[in-house]
Amino acid sequence: MTYHPISVTELNTYLKEKFNEDEYLNNVLIKGEISNFKHHYTGHMYFTLKDESSLIKCVMFKTYTPHLNFVPKDGMKVMVLGSVSVFERDGVYQVYAKALKQEGIGDLHAEYEKLKAKLEQEGLFDKAHKKAIPFMPKCIGVLTSNTGAVIRDIINVSTRRNPNVYIKLYPVPVQGPGAGEKIAKAIEKMNQEQLADVLIIARGGGSLEDLWPFNEEIVARAIYASNLPIISAVGHETDFTIADFVSDLRAPTPSAAAELAVPNIGELQLKLKGYENRLKHALYKKVEVMRLRYEKCMASKAFTNPLQKINENYMILDKQIKRIENSILTKVKEKKTYMIEWVTKLDTLSPLKTLARGYTLASKDEKMIKSVKELKTGDTINLRFTDGQKQAKVL
Repeated sequence: MTYHPISVTELNTYLKEKFNEDEYLNNVLIKGEISNFKHHYTGHMYFTLKDESSLIKCVMFKTYTPHLNFVPKDGMKVMVLGSVSVFERDGVYQVYAKALKQEGIGDLHAEYEKLKAKLEQEGLFDKAHKKAIPFMPKCIGVLTSNTGAVIRDIINVSTRRNPNVYIKLYPVPVQGPGAGEKIAKAIEKMNQEQLADVLIIARGGGSLEDLWPFNEEIVARAIYASNLPIISAVGHETDFTIADFVSDLRAPTPSAAAELAVPNIGELQLKLKGYENRLKHALYKKVEVMRLRYEKCMASKAFTNPLQKINENYMILDKQIKRIENSILTKVKEKKTYMIEWVTKLDTLSPLKTLARGYTLASKDEKMIKSVKELKTGDTINLRFTDGQKQAKVL
């Protein structure tokens, strides 16, 4: 029997025709759980449908997506109506979905939401507990698999941004049974021995099952108890794990985590150079202002003719003295005139004036005699004249 070889394309085309000829496969209803869901920017939806034992790839073209009454996501239990055919280019068979109906949320996703709500209520996600990432760490601790692109990406980005940074890899399994416990122990070990300034917990993308160790409570509590700041970089940008919510900072990718942890030394040098130039310019302007002030001071009369101000003040002082003297003389003159007026009035009323006209003043025992009734025969009285005094006796 002679065999004629056929090409791979011919084989895939043959298989596709066989699938298309099967009426059952052209209109099949399948139930399962969505995993590794991706909504492409073109509008098409790609996901995996799985059960406890196996899985199958599915695609829903944008022609059918507008009819959905919910947003598909990982963990949802759904029923898929569509056809099964072969994708010739890749030689794989997959489900071409025409309609989706939601049955419920898968067990893993329900467990995820339950634990997330519990830890959030306990305060493990609070911003007040978040620690600041060091500005210039000397050592970066990385918890991830020692194989794969994650650690290479972190090393490449970190060393490119700062060649002096030191990276310590603590190898841990990032999926599978027991991975969560080992990740938690690695965090505790890094803290106990202070092996780094900041920790990065990282792994590549995957399904909910692949990322499950980072949704375990033991890992969340180890992150919360860590004294070292932790950056979480688990999965793709659209993947969110409980470790992301507890960590001090979440990065969309491992490369982004390295960028957040390690400052760009070149940018810092440019910034420092800018500060240096600004400082030099500010000092130059300050010196220029001080020089102008110095020249202005030196050109002022206080320096060119220092006695002028003193002489001007002397003149002002002389004027003030003259004004005070004039004020005093005027006051004295006013008082003198006032006194003369009163002396004149007193002189007019003086008893001595009366005596000068021929009158006398009679007194007894140094008291003026005002009535004849104050005298009796034989009393001695004193008579005062304008030019002296004499005694007399009453007869």
